[in-house]
Amino acid sequence: MTFADETRHTSFTDTWKLQEIGFDPDRLGHLESLFALSNGHIGLRGSLEEGEPRRLPGSYLNGLYEERVLPHAEAGYGFPESGQTVVNVADGKLIRLLVGDSPLDLAYGEVIHHERTLDLKSGILHRCTEWRSPNGRSVRVRSQRLVSLVRRSIAAIYYEVEPIDADGDLYVAIQSDLLANDNTADGPSSDPRSAARVPPLIGELSAGKDTRAVLGHVTQSSRLRMAVGMDHELELPDRSSTSLDVNTDVARFTVSARLPVGSKLRLVKYLAYGWSSRRSAHALRDQVEGALATSKLSGWDVLVNEQRKFLDDHWAGADVEIEGDDEMQQAVRVAMFHVLQSAVRAERRAIPAKGLTGPGYDGHTFWDTESYVLPVLTYTTPWAARDALIWRHSTLDRARERAALLGQQGAAFPWRTINGAECSGYWPAGTAAFHINADIADAVARYYGATGDTAFDRDYGAEILIETARLWMSLGNFASDDGFRIDGVTGPDEYSAIADDNTFTNLMAQRNLREAAAAVSRQEVVAARLGVDPDEVASWGRAADAVVIPYDERLQVHQQSEDFTEHDEWDFARTPAEHYPLLLHAPYFELYRKQVIKQADLVMAMYLRGDAFTPEQKVRNFAYYEARTVRDSSLSAAQQAVIAAEVGHLELAYDYWAETIFTDLYNLHGNSVQGLHLAALAGAWTVAVSGFGGMRDYNGRVTFAPRLPPKLTRLAFRILVEGRAITVKVGRASATYHLVDGKEFTGSHHGQEFTISVDQPVTLPIPEAPKVDPVHQPMGREPIHRD
Repeated sequence: MTFADETRHTSFTDTWKLQEIGFDPDRLGHLESLFALSNGHIGLRGSLEEGEPRRLPGSYLNGLYEERVLPHAEAGYGFPESGQTVVNVADGKLIRLLVGDSPLDLAYGEVIHHERTLDLKSGILHRCTEWRSPNGRSVRVRSQRLVSLVRRSIAAIYYEVEPIDADGDLYVAIQSDLLANDNTADGPSSDPRSAARVPPLIGELSAGKDTRAVLGHVTQSSRLRMAVGMDHELELPDRSSTSLDVNTDVARFTVSARLPVGSKLRLVKYLAYGWSSRRSAHALRDQVEGALATSKLSGWDVLVNEQRKFLDDHWAGADVEIEGDDEMQQAVRVAMFHVLQSAVRAERRAIPAKGLTGPGYDGHTFWDTESYVLPVLTYTTPWAARDALIWRHSTLDRARERAALLGQQGAAFPWRTINGAECSGYWPAGTAAFHINADIADAVARYYGATGDTAFDRDYGAEILIETARLWMSLGNFASDDGFRIDGVTGPDEYSAIADDNTFTNLMAQRNLREAAAAVSRQEVVAARLGVDPDEVASWGRAADAVVIPYDERLQVHQQSEDFTEHDEWDFARTPAEHYPLLLHAPYFELYRKQVIKQADLVMAMYLRGDAFTPEQKVRNFAYYEARTVRDSSLSAAQQAVIAAEVGHLELAYDYWAETIFTDLYNLHGNSVQGLHLAALAGAWTVAVSGFGGMRDYNGRVTFAPRLPPKLTRLAFRILVEGRAITVKVGRASATYHLVDGKEFTGSHHGQEFTISVDQPVTLPIPEAPKVDPVHQPMGREPIHRD
């Protein structure tokens, strides 16, 4: 397959828009994810307003979950007993249309014209459909949908109907619904990445008057309450009627109207969502009614203008511009839009691996947040990164309890969670992946280094760094050779579990220990409150200096973990294409004892801890691990792209950039119906800025080493560093660094130091890329080459 095979229903004429042209029922679920709208609090999948046809018409509230028993065939000490699954809350997107006595359903009648457009500048999903009903009457439906990036609890839909034939008056009915407990979507899946089933919500209240209605529900086990309300504005022809019906799970506002030729019916539907673990059902009702009242008073045009202004400001400081490939330019912007809307109004809630675009992975948060998403937000939208890290801090007591349960000191953050409790029932690829604690510490250190936010450091960051450092001191040990070893852990590569001295884990732990020591020197009051003494800080330094980094002298490469290069090789030649991903077709016993890598592990270490490797080591390591990495995870391609670009494989880096960028646009992993892969979307920015822009931020110092792949003629991006806005423009032969605002900045360009101030940019030549031998991937796992 080539990427072009998937473009027949998509337009790339405007790189600020994602457009569906024509109706393809086979892509319904995929497009519901791509056209999902969110603000980090509310998530509405991109299902059609009429409700049919549909695949997974979800609506989600960040942090609202149901608890369920985690079954274990054989229970073990420390195994979590319960899990959490995101709840599909009441659907407010529904606006059903009856044309005469025929419901508008694109699977029936005749679709004359259909297109939808996600406008990345306005944050609005536009739709235009022309449809001929089985009774022969034709209508045009236009809609616009937004989830407010300014008003946390608000979404709204503009819906317009007009007859487009000349056969006399047309009688229509619109049914605008709130619908709870709609469990008629896809059934259970055998894919472990899919969401579990949860019991229905329990109705607590329902109320309505005139054009407004509210439903309130509570989850059965977790006892979390939610409320959703709707209100309406109408432009009606002379002859029409309205009614409102409300019961426990359905609220329906009905409009019936006669539409003469040339007339239109217009409806604006305002939605408000809220949830709480503490507030009463009536308090939540009052909350959403108040939000509805203010949004309706403001009106549709104000909501649209607010959204546009917010995005204008965002794109002015965060856009990534490329020249030479319009399809990639569009894809980068789509990716960055989804990353933004996953977090912008999360307000101290988690950022799930799927954002709020679908129920995949049960709505859980993993290490993806800190290692993939937060670097983007730290340098483009730092206040959103701050909120996400404050959420992690809010779960610190649970992490301390988990560490104690495991017989460890400090804090052990969960591998996957919604509320901070461990939800992974599979130890080798869950709790054993202790690197998540260093990943969180890495994100804390990066945020502090990029912002200089001393209040965050004092109130949240230092405590996280100290407690995770304590975890590493209890997990590791000083061996007889005086090396500090961390045994029995799983690194990013989930096909190599329970390993000793995983290089990624050890290097990240090393940084964690050193950053904790630095935090103690900055925040003496915090350190005293936590009982840190000089001997403890000194022990962190000794451990960091003695961390074991396995190296194979014979092969002259670093080992992913102790003795990894001694394992048997996987027989890629005898592995058919349909057996990927291997996790669905091979026993873990086979995977764990072979040199087969699910996703970048040591290669990722060379990005996040590139200061621990020489350039020559990076070249050799990349070639060795490239031949054994199958990329069965969407997390892999971006990391491989960054290091490929650094060591000189620029065309390969470009191919991997395309793979990560198109993961969801072309459903490359076949599961985008369950929601978008937020880490891969964040990887679009990472490859642009850290790959071809060569940006690194080791030890709090930002440096650059840009080089363009052959297909591009220009790359430009902007980052925020300690309040400075810095624009980097990369051409084929030179790069220009421009300080837009803020105090003087000193960085380096391919090792050459430079200083810029406002209105005094610096342009420097780009040296030729190093000459490197070709590298090879496992048979059949080569990336699609982008011509």
